[in-house]
Amino acid sequence: MKEIKAYIHKSRVADVIQALKDAGHLDARNGCECRHLYVHVGHGVLKSSDQHEQHFSVDLAESVIDEYKLELLCDEGYVDEMVAVIKQAARTVNSAAGWIVVTEVISATVIQ
Repeated sequence: MKEIKAYIHKSRVADVIQALKDAGHLDARNGCECRHLYVHVGHGVLKSSDQHEQHFSVDLAESVIDEYKLELLCDEGYVDEMVAVIKQAARTVNSAAGWIVVTEVISATVIQ
C-alpha cells in the first residue's frame, strides 16, 4: 500500500477531487483500491498564481498562499494513474504548481 500526498493551490483543489471522482478512484463500488481521501487546509510558500492569492501571515512573518494537502491511500498498482490524474488537474500557470509525494505504508489497520 502507498500513500499519496499532494500539495496544491487552493484554486485547484475542487478540480483535483472531481478528476479523481471522474476517473473512478474515489468510488469503492467500482472496486478501486483507493481509500480515505483526506483534505488539510494550510498556508504554504508555493509561488502564487496571481497577485490576489498571496497574503502576509503575521503569525509566520512570511508571505504565504492558502494551499491544500490531499492525502490518499491506495494499492501500489494504482499509484501511477492517480499521480497522473492529480498532476493534470492541479496544474496552474506556474511551472511549480505544487508537489506530489508517494510514500510506502508499512502498516495500516482498520478500526472496527
